[in-house]
Amino acid sequence: MKRLFWLGVGVAAGVTLSRKATETARQASPAGLASNVGDAIRELAGAVGAFGADVRVGMSEREHELNDIVEHRSGLPRQPAVRDERVRGRHAAPESRRARRAES
Repeated sequence: MKRLFWLGVGVAAGVTLSRKATETARQASPAGLASNVGDAIRELAGAVGAFGADVRVGMSEREHELNDIVEHRSGLPRQPAVRDERVRGRHAAPESRRARRAES
């Protein structure tokens, strides 16, 4: 009975070590390294995206705080922001003359 027990323990240990060795070899292969790098890049991209979202939320909160301060000190009511469809970012490409003529 003792021998059967130790045989089972040996088989279980052998299977476990074999699987770990196979997984380690797979991770050390070029495909495994590429997979690890891909996972790391996806994780980094997610973290950068979350950071950007946090920054935008913070900027919006601070803008509201500053608008409230200006409104309180000046006594003037805040004007609602009106956005023109043609208003674009500072780094956007200028409209072509044809596009402007087509809008007219």
